Amino acid sequence: MPIEQRGVDTIPEEERTSGPRDLMSILLGSNLCLGVIVFGWLPPSFGLGLVPSLTAIVTGTVVGIAFTAPLALVSLRTATNLSTSSGAQFGVRGRLVGSIVGLLLALGYTALTLWIGGDVMVGTLTRLVGLPDNGLTHSLMYGVLAAFTVIGAVFGYRLLLRMSKALSIVMVLLLALGVYAYAPGFTTAAPPDTTYLLGSFWPTWILAAVAAGLSGPVAFITLLGDYTRYVSPHKHSSRSVYWATCAGLLVGLLVPQLFGTYTALAAQAGADYAGPLVGAAPFWYLVPLLFAAAAGSVGNAGLMLYSMGLDLDAIVPKATRTKATVIAAAVATTFVFFGSFEWNVQSAMTSFVLLLTAIGTPWAVITLIGYVRCRGAYDADALQVFNRRARGGVYWYSGGWNIRATASWAAGAVVGLAAVSTPVYEGPLLALTGGVDCSFVLSGVVGGLVYGALTFRTAAAPGTGTGLAAAPAADPVVVAAD
Repeated sequence: MPIEQRGVDTIPEEERTSGPRDLMSILLGSNLCLGVIVFGWLPPSFGLGLVPSLTAIVTGTVVGIAFTAPLALVSLRTATNLSTSSGAQFGVRGRLVGSIVGLLLALGYTALTLWIGGDVMVGTLTRLVGLPDNGLTHSLMYGVLAAFTVIGAVFGYRLLLRMSKALSIVMVLLLALGVYAYAPGFTTAAPPDTTYLLGSFWPTWILAAVAAGLSGPVAFITLLGDYTRYVSPHKHSSRSVYWATCAGLLVGLLVPQLFGTYTALAAQAGADYAGPLVGAAPFWYLVPLLFAAAAGSVGNAGLMLYSMGLDLDAIVPKATRTKATVIAAAVATTFVFFGSFEWNVQSAMTSFVLLLTAIGTPWAVITLIGYVRCRGAYDADALQVFNRRARGGVYWYSGGWNIRATASWAAGAVVGLAAVSTPVYEGPLLALTGGVDCSFVLSGVVGGLVYGALTFRTAAAPGTGTGLAAAPAADPVVVAAD
């Protein structure tokens, strides 16, 4: 299979051969891994029992999907990734806001997947063959996973799609086997060494809904376009792509997360997940668990790393996607080493997802408002101005930046960060919200309202869309001087 040559350039119609089934496969197969399963452990680690954990995860996931899934339609129309597509609202240079948000999201989730997967692999091999459980073996395992992840990410979308299709079958069978394996120790009560993380039930439940449920779909706010840009709107309707996205996210996130809750309660995993998960596994399940940790981690981290390569390619147009992917892998692996030895996994996970949700939500809201306003009609060629080191086009705005959109995003992000509640940081607005983390809602509402107010009398930039009536460009595109 040849290495994918496409970066964030427009995908030609003849190469857009994927469909809704492929979209569902990649969303299901890539999420059946320990990097997603571990989020199901968060509610029990916060002191919640079975029913509160399940309701928090399901509620957060459904709300997140309702907000995130429409973003899949943007790249269906632009034939490029979402960060580049956001140039229609933020400007062809201002789209760097989306690239940076996407890079940070993918970086964190890649590091988390390699971290948890490597720890479980070391634990299982320790029980199976007596492998020493020390810093060196953990580092070696992180490196091995990272190396295989790079291979998948460099080869690109087609290989990752094949891997996801295979994993969607194999991992479902392994998780079903795991339900039986951990059944003897299952209990509905929270782990005995836990208490409500925020002191009382409802603030803790809301934290769990955001950190474990909502964060799953929000992690895809810049990723969905990586897949739907390969789907042709001439062959597949927006409705079919939208519902495939919803179904893929719903099943792909709930299955592993609920398995994580089930195993966390069965293993009584409070302060740590990987150790109790391996310790509570019957000996016959260690080999399946080892395979799940290895293959699932490579599949999920591969897609995240693929997205990181695209975002870095968008930030540095001179870099090829392959070089950008290798650089991104090196940075992610460094984060794994640092996090494994310096951070508490629960605090690191919770803080990361809450902070990135607060920053990413207003960007997604503004991008969706733009999609509705232009009715899905984009000038795909004008979106590529920055990549060609040129100037002009309908999305040039002011020096390549839409100041109004960028200021709206900044306002939403600042309010979100001021309203967030994490184990390591609490925003000043928590005093006004009764200590309840409302960062997701406030950041999105503020970002959307400010953008609506600043652009109330501004018409949407015209565009050609994909298969839609063409509109003339507002300014000619000219090559920039070096």
